This record gives sequence, C-alpha cells and structure tokens, in this order.
Amino acid sequence: MSGPGVVSRHVSVVIATSPDAVYDFAADPENLPRWAAGLARADVKVRGDELVAQSPMGEVTVRFVPRNPYGVLDHAVTLPSGTTVDNPLRVVAHPDGAEVVFTVRQIELTDDEFARDCRLVEEDLERLRRILEGGRP
Repeated sequence: MSGPGVVSRHVSVVIATSPDAVYDFAADPENLPRWAAGLARADVKVRGDELVAQSPMGEVTVRFVPRNPYGVLDHAVTLPSGTTVDNPLRVVAHPDGAEVVFTVRQIELTDDEFARDCRLVEEDLERLRRILEGGRP
C-alpha cells in the first residue's frame, strides 16, 4: 500500500444539553442555515429525499441518512463538480450533555483547503453549541 490515502480529521464539540435535543435540532433541514454555514448559506429546499442548498462552493445537494435513534446524521454532499463526499456526523452522549463529532475528509482538497474546511466545521459546531446552550448564533 502506498501513501496515506484520504486523510480524515475528527472535529468535535461538547454541548451542555441532551443528545436527543441536539439530534432533533441538527436533523431539521430548516435549522441548517442557522448553524451549518459551511453547508448552507440560505434556506434549504427539499427535493424528494434530498436537500438543495447554496453553499460557499455553489449549489450542493445533500442526502442525510434516515432519522434514527442512534444519533447518526451521516450525509452525502454532491459538490458542483459532481463529486459526492460522505460526511460522518454523530451525536453521542457525553458526561456534560452531548458530543457532536464530524469527520472531515481531504478529498479533492489541497492541505490549505483541508485546514480551512476543518476550521469551518469547528466554527459551525461552535455555532450549534451556542444556539443550543441558549446563546446567540
């Protein structure tokens, strides 16, 4: 096997509220523009079982796994280039409430772009934390 392949980085935040509350909020497509700025800058349109969003990269389609009792919010994002990126996203119980873990993968990105994407995910998760802990987005 040659080279490291696709690089992944796990970005997480602990939110002082129940995992169910975090999951319910994050799973609602209407809430995406409030906290997931890296994915949706404006209202999200529902088209069948896909969401269509205007992102910083252009129009993307997003398909989440079905709602489930396990805190899994994995979603596939089809970029304007046609590439589909699978994004693991989990809400898990934590002693202080809930932990949200997003796996960022370096696909079609330079090292600088990957670092930028990781920072954007950190900002999105921090925004989610502030909203759910009663602060301002």
